Amino acid sequence: MKLIWKHIYIVQIFILFSSVNLLAQSTRSLINDGVEKYDKKQYAEAEIDFRKAIENDDKSFEGYFNLGDALYKQKRYEEAAKVFKKSNEFVKNRQAQANLFYNLGNAFLKAKKYEESIAAYKNSLQLNPNDMDAKYNLSYALKMLKQQQNQNKQNQQQKNQQNKQKNKDKNDNKNDENKNKDQKEKNKQNKEDKPKKEDQQKQKREQKSQPGEISKEEAKRILDALKNNEAEIQKQIRKRKGKKRTTEKDW
Repeated sequence: MKLIWKHIYIVQIFILFSSVNLLAQSTRSLINDGVEKYDKKQYAEAEIDFRKAIENDDKSFEGYFNLGDALYKQKRYEEAAKVFKKSNEFVKNRQAQANLFYNLGNAFLKAKKYEESIAAYKNSLQLNPNDMDAKYNLSYALKMLKQQQNQNKQNQQQKNQQNKQKNKDKNDNKNDENKNKDQKEKNKQNKEDKPKKEDQQKQKREQKSQPGEISKEEAKRILDALKNNEAEIQKQIRKRKGKKRTTEKDW
């Protein structure tokens, strides 16, 4: 959808009577000079003239309205909106007010303040129901507002998802820290238990070496030694049996 912009409503004042006072002539002259510069796209210079006109007459609808147009052309949309709203205090007729709200809607639309833009277009259409440009821009503003709301909803969902993931990561890190802590405690306990196990093994070894109790290896050595001794004893006996005994005669 292409946005339609209404032709900027410029109020130009011509001096028709020579009896007007000098101050009025000065204000009108400044406004006319500003309009000429505006038509030449010299918006900053036109702004200066319109501000001077307002200094001369701070209730000049034309001065405020044209100043709003000059600011709008310089893409200073929020400033333009404030000036348009100020000009509404001094509006003179229904059509001028309809144009005022239309341009106010455009300024809000450019500033991406869609709700304010929609309200301004509705006010313009209440004053001028047949303004097709206002109807078109109103539909465009409604579409942009819907898109903005959807985008905000997506952004919020994404933010919620990021927060959820952040909390999950935080909990995971906490669980890992607890696991590491438990492992450290377990390792510490194992170190404390190790000397106890060594003591128990030492006690077992000492018990094995207590008097009256011999190991299998030691018993075997004793039996072997006994067998060897027995063999030696038998050998000695045999030697003794082989010797001749001398007997004394009994005369």
